[in-house]
Amino acid sequence: MSRLFKELAHRNTPIGELSLRRRRELTLDVDVYEIKLGEEFLMSSLFTVSEVALADLGLADLEGGKLDVVVGGLGLGYTADAVLKHDKVGSLIVVDFLEAVIDWHKEKLLPLSSRLLADPRCRFLLGDFFRLSTSEQGYDPLNPGRRFDAILVDIDHSPKFLLAPENAAFYTQGGLTKLTAHLNPGGVFGLWSNDLPDEAFTEILRTSFARAKSTAVTFHNPLQNKDFTQTVYLART
Repeated sequence: MSRLFKELAHRNTPIGELSLRRRRELTLDVDVYEIKLGEEFLMSSLFTVSEVALADLGLADLEGGKLDVVVGGLGLGYTADAVLKHDKVGSLIVVDFLEAVIDWHKEKLLPLSSRLLADPRCRFLLGDFFRLSTSEQGYDPLNPGRRFDAILVDIDHSPKFLLAPENAAFYTQGGLTKLTAHLNPGGVFGLWSNDLPDEAFTEILRTSFARAKSTAVTFHNPLQNKDFTQTVYLART
């Protein structure tokens, strides 16, 4: 294949055909890693500001030296990597529904894979984050019922634009209230969204948490020469 483009891996998954590819973006002189579901782009390494912000904003107000964190959605690894850059984090469980994504990291096909695998605080868990959120067991099969200081989620495109219709229940008052059972008192729930802040969803968060807010994260796209805004929602028990 051309040095400008290479398909690194592909696999049939429960939600469709998944492919991992690397291409050279000549205008920026960088390699771009992308995961596609069929013809739909799920993840790209080109713009990761908001994925990193999910970790940084989610952990900013938490104190302590041994924080226990869950990240829902491994993807290319940018949120997980940003979490591990905080010395106050003691453990991280990264939950992903797609075995292919976890395997590609274990095969070190992605830029952040080696760093995630080398950090003893980090563990990958193959599972359905949304199902685990409603279970009594929770996110740690080695310690059922364990609670966490932060649960940070980047799976669906937004609370309204879902990868699967069955995920919708998670974004309701009932679904979010069930999530709080897995947080320590004062714990933080953080959610990434590709859309602009949605006050209606922020109000839903306030019905399940003691307080909630949305933060707009704006970055410049040099390919289109314009700014884009995404959202990080934060809620605290």
